[in-house]
Amino acid sequence: MDSHIIWENDKLFLLDQRELPFKKIYVECSSVYDVAKAIKDMVVRGAPAIGVAAAYGFALGKIKGIDDETIYNVLINTRPTAVNLEWALRRSLNEYRYYGDILELAKKIHEEDILINKQIGKNGNELINDGENILTHCNAGALATGGYGTALGVIRAAFEDGKKIHVYVDETRPYLQGARLTAYELMEDGIDCTLICDNMAGYLMSLGKIDKVIVGADRIASNGDTANKIGTYSIAVLAMHHKIPFYVAAPISTFDMSIKDGSFIKIEERSPYEVREVFGTKIATDETKVFNPSFDVTPNYLISGFITEKGVICPPFGNYILEKFNI
Repeated sequence: MDSHIIWENDKLFLLDQRELPFKKIYVECSSVYDVAKAIKDMVVRGAPAIGVAAAYGFALGKIKGIDDETIYNVLINTRPTAVNLEWALRRSLNEYRYYGDILELAKKIHEEDILINKQIGKNGNELINDGENILTHCNAGALATGGYGTALGVIRAAFEDGKKIHVYVDETRPYLQGARLTAYELMEDGIDCTLICDNMAGYLMSLGKIDKVIVGADRIASNGDTANKIGTYSIAVLAMHHKIPFYVAAPISTFDMSIKDGSFIKIEERSPYEVREVFGTKIATDETKVFNPSFDVTPNYLISGFITEKGVICPPFGNYILEKFNI
């Protein structure tokens, strides 16, 4: 698929994911403030993609002569749950002085992310059997990363390996990233998929229609508790009840070893209109109270393993993650 993060003529162009799958429109970002707005408004979303965009945003800020602290503060407060945002900004702060061209580091982070995703896919492919039905939630594909994808990277790798797989795609209310983005990506690649409502997953599992669940992640605590798009926790509970393996595909940069468990993960809450409306059409009155957390936390005991670029991390988690992969 076409690149969704493009640097050209000292500007960053981001494919507006709010308009997919019906329109392909790029948002032009000529300042760090434009990038911050694009992240906040979900023009670009997905933890690794947010990190890549933030790296380019940092470069834009430096090109415009803005001081490091201001750039950091403008970007860090856009999406608080995704740890890749902070990771990319801290890396930019610590390393940009070693590069002759400020853009070199941003481009390096972008390129590395694609290579990392492909290695995640290669490692995860070993877990996929020919003919399996895989359930995924939200969008953890090329659009959510620098390119290729994490959860969808595993699926892509299995497909490219010649395995006949089928993917059930949760619509992912309220922002519909599964319906709008994941189904779009899979169909673009010719991967067999079926879109379902979020509340159908348990029924499909009871019918024996799901062999594995693979999702992405926005922040993983040192004990393995994982924050991902709202609804992931419910799927994990259902998967355990039906004895279905539940895997999280994510780069090492998504692990936050500074926090001991998921209770320390800040959960972003978004505007009520995302729940009261669907594509601008109201489905509830303006007076209706809304609770709209963008993420939930899946406890480590519900996770069968983490698929990373350094290999598959299996239980028990905790210090094992730190020791085995030197995070």
